[in-house]
Amino acid sequence: MIVKIAAAQIACIPGDVSANLRKMREFAGRAKEARAELVVFPEMADTGYVMEVIREKATAWDKGAVPQLQQIACDLSLTIISGVSEREGELIYNSQAVIDRSGAILAKYRKTHLFAPAPVEEDKFCAAGDCLTSIALGPFRFGLTICYDLRFPEIYRALATEEQTDVFVNSSAWPFPRLEHLRVLATARAIENQSYVILANRVGRDDGAPFCGSSAVIDPYGIVVAAASSDREELVVGDLSAEVLRAVRAKMPVFSHRRRSLYEIRNTPSAPPRGPL
Repeated sequence: MIVKIAAAQIACIPGDVSANLRKMREFAGRAKEARAELVVFPEMADTGYVMEVIREKATAWDKGAVPQLQQIACDLSLTIISGVSEREGELIYNSQAVIDRSGAILAKYRKTHLFAPAPVEEDKFCAAGDCLTSIALGPFRFGLTICYDLRFPEIYRALATEEQTDVFVNSSAWPFPRLEHLRVLATARAIENQSYVILANRVGRDDGAPFCGSSAVIDPYGIVVAAASSDREELVVGDLSAEVLRAVRAKMPVFSHRRRSLYEIRNTPSAPPRGPL
């Protein structure tokens, strides 16, 4: 079975939620015209990725961007996965929403690995999520991740082995200085877990920081099915194939070859000191 999906590589205007939602509606419409059943948007696509702006504009899910995304999904009969800024009480989360074609919210993921290095210091503005999220959509199970999560292979292996995830979704606002890291890490996550990766990254600038685009659909063998440029707004469209997924895993059954007892953390004596080289 084949499912056509899309990743929307867009620029955002920090703090202008209405303008960003108009852009998202436009790209969702383009995805529908391309016969995609699902479209993925980047990290915090509603507010942009500027911490002070996020602190001002983040809202609960019954306000702000999410109800409008629900309306877009319903109007177009299209499943939407998008990064959004979420407020719950005094806390702000960097989140993803999964909204089905009827406009219902099916799942939520709160970014578990916050980008702490200066000048971003996301951990000073946002609270970290504390659980993994996956959801079955059609013939596939999708695992949710956000941007910096790509640097932590543990979350992807857990989604693949404990949640039986087939497709990793990453909504991102990844900057230009680490463009090659983005490409390599996204490809590695696909290869090592024999799963699809849908990467929706930003372009444009927020508070002077340039984003590197390169949104992509990568198959379980590490082949790039479709990819975008590093600097232009584009819609990436690709197919997810259940047959390809089964074939890759059958040819090299790495999950059954794992030796979990070697990977678990154990209380072992420290290694003896080494002599001079």
